[in-house]
Amino acid sequence: MAGGVAVFDYNGDGRPDIFFTNGADLATLKKTSPKYSNHLLRNDGNGVFTDVTAQAGLAGTGFDVGVAIGDYDNDGHPDIFVAGVHGNTLYHNNGDGTFTDVTKKAGLDKWNDPEYGPLWAVAAVWVDVNNDGLLDLFIVNYLQWTYSNIPKCVVEDVAEYCHPRYYKGLPNQLFLNNGDGTFTDVSKEWGIRDHVGKGMGAGMADYDLDGKPDLFVTNDSEYNFLFHNLGNKFEEVAFEANAALPEEGDFISGMGLDFRDFNNDGYPDIAYVALNRQTFPLLQNTGKGDFVEVTASSGMGAQSMGMSGFGAALYDFDNDGWKDLFVSRGHVSATHPPGANVRQPNTVFRNLGASGKWQPLTAEAGFVDSTAARHRGCAFGDFDGDGRIDIVVTSMDHDAELWMNRTANADHWLNIALQGVKSNRDGIGARIKVVTKAGTQYNHQTSSVCYASSTLGPVHFGLGAETNATTVEIHWPSGIVQTLQNVAADQTLKIVEPAEPPPTSRK
Repeated sequence: MAGGVAVFDYNGDGRPDIFFTNGADLATLKKTSPKYSNHLLRNDGNGVFTDVTAQAGLAGTGFDVGVAIGDYDNDGHPDIFVAGVHGNTLYHNNGDGTFTDVTKKAGLDKWNDPEYGPLWAVAAVWVDVNNDGLLDLFIVNYLQWTYSNIPKCVVEDVAEYCHPRYYKGLPNQLFLNNGDGTFTDVSKEWGIRDHVGKGMGAGMADYDLDGKPDLFVTNDSEYNFLFHNLGNKFEEVAFEANAALPEEGDFISGMGLDFRDFNNDGYPDIAYVALNRQTFPLLQNTGKGDFVEVTASSGMGAQSMGMSGFGAALYDFDNDGWKDLFVSRGHVSATHPPGANVRQPNTVFRNLGASGKWQPLTAEAGFVDSTAARHRGCAFGDFDGDGRIDIVVTSMDHDAELWMNRTANADHWLNIALQGVKSNRDGIGARIKVVTKAGTQYNHQTSSVCYASSTLGPVHFGLGAETNATTVEIHWPSGIVQTLQNVAADQTLKIVEPAEPPPTSRK
């Protein structure tokens, strides 16, 4: 189940670096060999990465699965949370190229639940749930599992992964940031603990634009969760919002997701993936507090029916102003369903814009059969600074993959790098509107994407043929709205949140 990856600038040199999680000995859940080490790779800016794991202190000790990046203490240095089997780790970025394990000090070392037993975390989300300027931590838990009590599942005399129905689920967790380096478990008070699932992924967005960030959780062969933020607690509204199940009403193996506006109407939509014969559901936000599924009508249903996906991410890879969908593909087992193709190449679905249709590109995008694998995590960044979003992907028992974007067009782009002041330093939760003569598009700052993975960097916009944005409007989590006009394309624009609501400024 391992396979998370993160892209973020850990040392502040302006270049995105890569962090990989890794597993451990299954019986002991300990990294008893160097082959189990996590890895931090520094981007040297010349097409080369240097492994700096040892000096950074990030090799890890347990069975690590997911990763989430966020500057929880607002010191300007992004920190690392690692989700794992029977133990999580919080690494504080010291700002000098090293990290310190502060899990116990932060109060995040309580992984043995008195009611549910040892917890198995798959992913996490950094999100300021109460808009106090401090990033809180939402942890996605999967199954009740111990090595000494593994169900025996044998298919045609071969030991196989057991279906999730053979296990009991777990509640997720929410930890509020106290602002002094410690966190308080408020899972019960905020209505999270009441909902037991089999979580595989989570995304953050303010889907009803009420100024409070919400959370969507995919569950493996269970109902999905949509946690609507009321300001001091969450209400679970997946059924009311038409997000609990795909349109055919069956349980599916919900995996990774992205919670982001894909049709440029200003309301965050949901794209998530599942296994063969389950399709990749697309939930379009109606703007009225619920979603309508467009999997079939968009063509995604038929196109993805024969595919298995683990990670999903919405990025504008061709800079035409419409976010495309990347899917890291691969199956779990050749017996679920029988004959399933376990190793698969990745796919990017090109967003065809106002038509609402998607164009699947696999070999055309460079993902040929020779690159087929059991792909899992994925993260994103412009590794060579050419304005095109590149991709790093992990695989089970196989090499990681770094895919450089070589889209041959002259379309323009704009990156928005946020620095919160009253809001959290990363600007996570900030909504951004970019207007050009060609139209309007929206995005928001989040580090939660794909499966068990994280990307923290500038918010990317493709501008098509336009050489400037007439308006850039930022809605900060603090409630401050900041507007810039006549912003030139093809740059990373660094924007600092004003201390007070500003007049319209010119850039």
